[in-house]
Amino acid sequence: MLRDITIGQYYSADSFIHRLDPRTKIIGTFFFIIILFVIKGLYGLMIAGILLLLLVRLSKVPLSYIVRGQKSILFLLLFTVVLNMLMIKGEVLVRIWFLQITREGLYTAVFMAIRLILLVIGCSLMTLTTTPLQLTDGLERILRPLKKIKVPVHDISMMMSIALRFIPILMEETDKIMKAQSARGADFDSGGLTQKAKALIPVLVPLVISAFRRADELATAMEARCYRGDEGRTRMKELKYKKQDYIAKGVVLLASVGLYMTRFLPSVTTTWQMIMRIFT
Repeated sequence: MLRDITIGQYYSADSFIHRLDPRTKIIGTFFFIIILFVIKGLYGLMIAGILLLLLVRLSKVPLSYIVRGQKSILFLLLFTVVLNMLMIKGEVLVRIWFLQITREGLYTAVFMAIRLILLVIGCSLMTLTTTPLQLTDGLERILRPLKKIKVPVHDISMMMSIALRFIPILMEETDKIMKAQSARGADFDSGGLTQKAKALIPVLVPLVISAFRRADELATAMEARCYRGDEGRTRMKELKYKKQDYIAKGVVLLASVGLYMTRFLPSVTTTWQMIMRIFT
């Protein structure tokens, strides 16, 4: 399961999405996240999902590879669904003792689950098609105006890039430690949730030590290469917008406007009632 986490990993391929400027992908992802929280109905989420599937197709990243990454949010997804079903009041569908599931709660649970899945897939698609170095350069260029008010833009971008890069590394390290301890008789699968959590405690100590060791090695390597932050730093490849980036930005803008307009469409329930009235 640890190997199924896709956030922070890069999938090498020759696609239209991979060739886009990292600033275009960062801005596009930012707009996509905003639109997901602006959308109020299932119609908007359905259209956003279709558009996201088209982007996955263009990226040449296997859909199965991205779907496997959703296992990492399974607990959060289930928690969100159950919480919305039980906490929102409305027309009661099922009542079990003091617990009740309402029509409004079920609708909200489905809505929030789809929104969360699309959010994770959209962010994963950006990291899968953009290298950590490209993300650093793109984010730094976007935040460059903040340098005028003494914001350490380069340091912030570098820290975010290193954090993203360390996610798959630490997951791989955790997998190796668990396999090594399983070979020595450790059991991570049997027992209840509490026992499984206690079994993971011996994994944390070597994992933390490994993380500090890797961080120290990275700092030593950066110092050995005379890294001094943004001071006097040049780039081998300067970021330049191309025709395809302007086209992508235009498509993102039109799609954002179109998805925002779905707020004014009738809800699924209202549409179904209208259809039933026509045929009856």
